[in-house]
Amino acid sequence: MMRHTLAGAAAGAAGTTALNAVTYLDMVLRGRGGSSAPEQLVDEASDLTHVPVPGQGETRQNRVSGLGAVLGMVTGVGVGALYGAARALPWRPAVPVAGLLTGVAAMAGSDVPMATLKVSDPRTWRAADWLADLVPHLTYGMVTAAVYEMTTPPARA
Repeated sequence: MMRHTLAGAAAGAAGTTALNAVTYLDMVLRGRGGSSAPEQLVDEASDLTHVPVPGQGETRQNRVSGLGAVLGMVTGVGVGALYGAARALPWRPAVPVAGLLTGVAAMAGSDVPMATLKVSDPRTWRAADWLADLVPHLTYGMVTAAVYEMTTPPARA
């Protein structure tokens, strides 16, 4: 089980890299700015938990920005680890199905905390907003599933 979980975490790191690449390419193609949602999530979580982000002014803002990025990586690696753990069980859907489900799980892992902390309200998103969120997460899921399958031996019957 541990080997599967670690392989899933590594696959999740690859998926996170792919998600970031697709997101940055979208920013280049559409000329849009980056999202401030990760930083807002850090601020809201800090307020909720009464654990302050140290520093003031630009120093604090840099830490909040870094924490937002790290939370995204933790989500990606964590969902990948869960994927690997699930693959250690009898769960064996085809890679495209597994990738789709994993992408949706990663999307929920980032969007649910933001909705819960009222950083963003997906009910108000336009189609373009959903697409900008969905495409990178589906890419994440497909890359995570494919990398896991390419780097682990086939299951024994």
